[in-house]
Amino acid sequence: MGEDDSTIHKGLRAPKAAAIAGMLFCVLLVTSQLLVWSSLPANLGGPALDVVSHSGTISLALNLLPFAGIAFLWFIAVVRNHMGAREDRFFSTVLLGSGLLYVSMVFTSAALAGGLIRVLINTPEMLAQTGAYALGRAQVYQSMNVYGIKMASVFMFSTSTILLRTGIVPRWIAFLGYALAAMLLLSVGIILWITLVFPMWVLVVSVAILLQNLSGCASQK
Repeated sequence: MGEDDSTIHKGLRAPKAAAIAGMLFCVLLVTSQLLVWSSLPANLGGPALDVVSHSGTISLALNLLPFAGIAFLWFIAVVRNHMGAREDRFFSTVLLGSGLLYVSMVFTSAALAGGLIRVLINTPEMLAQTGAYALGRAQVYQSMNVYGIKMASVFMFSTSTILLRTGIVPRWIAFLGYALAAMLLLSVGIILWITLVFPMWVLVVSVAILLQNLSGCASQK
């Protein structure tokens, strides 16, 4: 394989890896969210014993989150690598910083929830009587649904700008990212389903990248 063929092969392989990582992130995060929603009462002050009865399902959901975070980090790295010389340092720095902060918020929420479940299984009465259970759930929701979502919106703004400038995906996906990012940034309070907006947009970007990669492979034959 010559140098030109190696460069082409590397260029085609990078977006495919990003697409797979993005789709894996979406599947894992959405699955985790749905498992949690199906196991927890909607009311933050709901009975603690209801959580204990679904502790196995919740633990499974929490164990999926580290793998979702790893897939998202891989998605960021491969997308930046694919930009190459076209990379904008300013927006690339914002993309990387907001992406890392988003993963930090996800991991923090998972760690808080995991610790809460462990204590709840052993001493449910103590948590319920002291109000620690309600406080812990509120902290988890604030970390994920407020701070995490805001970092996701910043990531979407910066990524959409980069996608628009580089033409990696169709322009409408970048404009969709702007609209959804504005909705996440301006959202007030805790809206249960809004955490799904970000992974679904990453899925759309990943599918678009994969389709372009497949068409690029076909054109090289």
